[in-house]
This record gives sequence, C-alpha cells and structure tokens, in this order.
Amino acid sequence: MSFSKRFLAAITGLIVVGLLVGGMWYRLRSGPNGDEAQAAETDAVLPDVSATQRFATDVAQPVSGAMVRRDTLWITVTAAGQADAIQEAVLTARVEGVVESIAVGENARVGVGGALLQIDSTEYALETAQARADLVAAEAEFLRATLFNDEIEDPEVRAQRERLARSSSGMNQAEVELQKAALDLARTTVQAPFAGRVADIRVDPGQFVSVGDELVTVVDLDPIKVEVQVLEAEVGFLAAGRRAVVSFAAFPGETFPARIVSINPKVEPETRTARVTLHLANPDHRIKPGMYARVSLDAQSFPDRILVPRSALLERDRRPMLFVYDGDEGGGRAEWRYVCPGLESDSIVEVVAPCDEGEVEPGEVVLVDGHHYLVHDAIVRLVDEPAREGGRPGR
Repeated sequence: MSFSKRFLAAITGLIVVGLLVGGMWYRLRSGPNGDEAQAAETDAVLPDVSATQRFATDVAQPVSGAMVRRDTLWITVTAAGQADAIQEAVLTARVEGVVESIAVGENARVGVGGALLQIDSTEYALETAQARADLVAAEAEFLRATLFNDEIEDPEVRAQRERLARSSSGMNQAEVELQKAALDLARTTVQAPFAGRVADIRVDPGQFVSVGDELVTVVDLDPIKVEVQVLEAEVGFLAAGRRAVVSFAAFPGETFPARIVSINPKVEPETRTARVTLHLANPDHRIKPGMYARVSLDAQSFPDRILVPRSALLERDRRPMLFVYDGDEGGGRAEWRYVCPGLESDSIVEVVAPCDEGEVEPGEVVLVDGHHYLVHDAIVRLVDEPAREGGRPGR
C-alpha cells in the first residue's frame, strides 16, 4: 500500500513538470512573430481611423451665420394666453317655425349678409299678404274720407281732416301691421352679420325652433386677438402699439408678429396680473380661437447697441467668445474672438464695444450654428442648414 502511494506521487509530479515545459515551449513559439501576425490580422479587419481623419480640418465645415447689426435692443416680457375671435356672434331665432334648410357647413366662409339657414316662411308670407290687403282697404277708406279735401282752402284744416281720416280708416294701423309682417318674413332667413366663418350649427333641417333658440355661431378670424396675463411688476414697462411675437403650440418653430392694442388698467388681486390684448393678422385663418399661445412683448428699449444672436455666443476657458466669418460666398475661415456681452433678451445679446477682450463690428457675420466644435482659423462654408450638409452636431 505504501508503494502504491509513492508511485502515484511520482506519476503526478511527472505530469505537472510536463505541463510546465509544454507551456513554456508554446509561449516561446508564439513570440514576436506570432503577435505581429495577430496584429496584422486585426488591422485587416478594423483599420485604424484617427479622430483627425474623421474631422479633418482641411475640409470646409458647413455652418450658418448671421450679420452683426447696430439697432435697438428690446428687453421682452413673456406671458401665456390663448387666441380668441375679435368678433363672434351667436345668432338666435327671431321667429318660430321649422328649419327648412341650412345653407352652410361648419368652418365655411360667409360674407356680410350671406344666408346661413332658412326657417319655413309660408305662414309669414301669408301674414304679409294679408297685411298688404288690409292696407289697401284702409287706403280706400282714407280716400273716401278725404274725397273733397281739395275744396278746403285752409291748409291747416285740410291737414287735420287727413289725420282724422287716416286714423278712422285704420290706415295707420294697417301700415304698422304690414311692416311687422314683412319684418317677420325677412327674419325667416338667418344672415351673417359680418364676414367670417361658421363656428357652430346647433340645429338640423326639420327641427322646430322657438324665438331665442340658438341657431348658428359666426366668428371673424382676421385679425384675431390673443389675451395674456402679465405680472404687475412687468406690466408697467408695456405700452399700446408696441410689437409682440406670438408662437402657438399648434405650429412648433413658427412665430407670428403682433401688436399690443390695449392694457387693462386693473390688476387682478388674486393673480396679481393685468390683461394685455394683442391683435395679429390671420389672413389664411390658420390660427383658431382657443389655441394656446406663448407671447414675447417688447418692454424696455436700449437704442444704438451692437447686437448678435444668442446662439452665436460660446464659452471657452470660462470666457464668452464667438466665431466671426472671414471669407466670401465661396468659403472662408472661422476667426475665434473673445467678446464682452452686455444686456440680452430671449434671442439677442448686446456685445459691448470697446471691450478689452475683443469686439465685433456691424456688418460682420458671426456663426450661429454648426460652430460648437470649431477651432480658430477652421475652414468653413456658409449654408442654411448645417445638419443637412453634414455639419457637426451642436450641443
């Protein structure tokens, strides 16, 4: 038994030594030559492309630019509100009867006096005819009563006899009844009080309506108004006639010019805001009443300032800077320039000049898109949309 253990130990030792020798031989065999072959194989599959090759500085980068201008800087006030029609009329039935026909559909354009719907006019036409006949009979009685008035020489006596004859013959009453019947007959045709669009139709053909029932709504959409609530601390900077810019959630990325037409002199105690009303053109009626709106209102003005878009400003080494385009329509270079920004609005920044850091002059072009990763003196070309032209992504 003891011999068997010694034998097994000797066999195990030989196996371990054999494995160690085999491992050393394998490593010596796959030395530099083996690594070079493996590296060559890797290079063939995944060639090394450096960052410099990917973003070569000798290739003109597409960017967009905007001109530096000297102008008045407006500090704006922002507020939210909604669009509403300047004119809106809910038309009601002024006579009773059955709706005979509806001449328009919702959202249809209508002109002043355009027919909207028709109420059955048969009875009203008969009443008008009857009133006309009654007037003819009263006129005959009046003529009989005044047959010999021409023989009366005193004009005052003659006029008094005519007044008595009109009353006794029922001619006055007949004229009133005819006018009333004709008015009711005309009211069976419901007409638009102003040019606009049909917003709501509340009845159907064949439906009986009573006096006062709502029939149809007409709205005037051009111009349209937007009402916003402005904080009391800011409303004092506003004035009627100033410009405003309106954007709607329904039209992302699009803005609409407007004007302030009125500022409510009262501040709501609950919200500490005042209502400001704007008007804006809406010739194609795209803007609908009820649409949510964001408004930027011109408040404080600072004339004769050098202005650049906010998107032109970048920060390098914790200092504000921008790129000025140096070239022509064919291409040019981006000149790195530190600047001192001053007052700013939502979209515009003042560049203070002179400034120890640097300055820009009116008429120069500053880069506003595709410029975030440029270096000084980079080759660039001006385009409208850098992203479409393969420009580098912005932040």
